[in-house]
Amino acid sequence: MAHEDFKKRIRDDWRDSLNAILARARSLGERAVLAFDLDSTLLDNRHRQARILREYGEAQAVASLAACGPEHWTSGWDMRDAMRACGLEEAQVQAHFPEARRFWGERFFTSEYCEVDEAIDGAAAFTHAVVATGARLVYVTGRHEGMREGSVACMRRHGMAVPDDVRVLLLMKPTLREDDDAFKREAHARLGRLGTVVAAFDNEPTHANDYRVRFPEATVIHLATDHSGRPVTLLDGIISVPHFTLVS
Repeated sequence: MAHEDFKKRIRDDWRDSLNAILARARSLGERAVLAFDLDSTLLDNRHRQARILREYGEAQAVASLAACGPEHWTSGWDMRDAMRACGLEEAQVQAHFPEARRFWGERFFTSEYCEVDEAIDGAAAFTHAVVATGARLVYVTGRHEGMREGSVACMRRHGMAVPDDVRVLLLMKPTLREDDDAFKREAHARLGRLGTVVAAFDNEPTHANDYRVRFPEATVIHLATDHSGRPVTLLDGIISVPHFTLVS
């Protein structure tokens, strides 16, 4: 299913689902657990993506790439699409992509670069609304421990609830090498031990589906932002939302 199709799943009453999650969390108090992904769920990493491609353009004296902005990342994580949006011809895209991808790989998964991410609309207020219910908020991310400092700094800059290792936790991969899918599935067991999983939020259809299977009584929210591009169909019962702003 393409990125554009996921947006078609957003119902007019999606805010009611978010409010219902908060109401259930309040009813359970400290027994409630809510899990949130970071990239493209609570945080928009297009600014990070654009910064890296812009720096590559500057290093290679490619003016169109040196002017790259977040608005050029409109179809997921494929750098080639962003290059085309910046104005490169197809031959130029193919010529630059291998080295640009290597350049990206050295920077994207670092604290320095993830600190520039922007917050999804309403994300900060919603994390505090979760904490105010008495529930435990758990960030479950495919980011690795080497990105913890930058991730927390970014949360703090945007006014999000920051990890305190008591009511707000941040679960990260030990190293970059671990597979994201496997890590998140392993994290499910820990979530279950923490209490009753009320809701889980993720932009990746694969991960949203895993939550739906593992926690059938929980509300699973899919952020219809962007994703890795894998052709995965969301399971029935998963609710797609565009952001976290509760007032229209």
